[in-house]
Amino acid sequence: MRDAIRQRASDLGFDDCRFTTAEPPESAPHLQKWLAESQQGEMAYLARNAAKRVEPRKVLPGAKSIITLAASYGEESVQYSVFSIQSQGTNSDYPASGSGLIARYARFEDYHDVLGERLKLLTKLVNESGGPTTRSLWYVDTGPLLERDLAQRAGLGFIGKHTNLISRRLGNWIFLAEIITTLELEPDEPEKNRCGSCSRCITACPTAAIKAPFQLDARLCISYLTIELKGAIPVELRPAIGNRIYGCDDCLAVCPWNRFAREGRLMKAHARPDLATPDLLDLLALDVAGFKRRFAGTPMLRTKRRGLLRNVCVALGNIGDATALPALEKAATDPEPLIAEHARWAITQIEARVGRPKGRLRTGDASAPALPR
Repeated sequence: MRDAIRQRASDLGFDDCRFTTAEPPESAPHLQKWLAESQQGEMAYLARNAAKRVEPRKVLPGAKSIITLAASYGEESVQYSVFSIQSQGTNSDYPASGSGLIARYARFEDYHDVLGERLKLLTKLVNESGGPTTRSLWYVDTGPLLERDLAQRAGLGFIGKHTNLISRRLGNWIFLAEIITTLELEPDEPEKNRCGSCSRCITACPTAAIKAPFQLDARLCISYLTIELKGAIPVELRPAIGNRIYGCDDCLAVCPWNRFAREGRLMKAHARPDLATPDLLDLLALDVAGFKRRFAGTPMLRTKRRGLLRNVCVALGNIGDATALPALEKAATDPEPLIAEHARWAITQIEARVGRPKGRLRTGDASAPALPR
């Protein structure tokens, strides 16, 4: 039965498939401590579902096994701006550029949909294999399961010092998914940590969000700041964001296990090349309808226009030159206060770096003409 499930998973495009029990993850106490220290920031759902996360049988009563799956989103050639990795210096470290940087996983059609379609089919096989009393639930980064801990226990990979899962076969460019089921399946052997003395991910983190090996303060993480945080990005953290406008790959990009990474079979057909290095000024000009058209069917839709343009303003404040000022001045009058505030910050950053062009009036000056919206 395990072989049949694993073969079906491979046929559906998954790059790995392993099995573990539905016993509670051993890391449950660490989650409780992390939540008690509020390191999850505004991600209230993590605390709200904590009881289920530490006890899989509260997710599915009678569960006996969890099938863990991996799908690589590695690419043969990826444009990853060096000034984004080397972001711990001052603004002068960022060369003038009009391109934003999107985390690699988001440069595809929404993985929730792509993997979800396949998981439905795989779950059907699981239920048929177990008979009429078998019940199963599938998740793609959406259920109250500690998926990385379960994946490590299933032997899919090991949790690295950056707190992400690393596969010896696939590197750390992987999506995870799970099927929790009442069907009893023999578990695979757990994987052990293989980071050794390497600490590249800790050194690479632009905001020092990785406080120590295996300890991430999400409130400092650029992925959290540009995706999960709904309000203003703390001013003191904005310079470190560089030109990142959705997520951050720095700790993943430097992992030496990526020498084994390979292009994902499943995700390749769903790539969105237009999201590799989008023009920041083009994005800043998007209205609500334009934003929805541009990012329909991608993970980036969840940030909404206000969140993405907030991030675009920060990126322009970090790497933009005087040519970005007219667009930022218009954005400073946007009806959405979150966008307007970050646009004003970006203007002050550019002017401090390159000076205000002669004859240009800053938005808000008493003599400045009204700007069209």
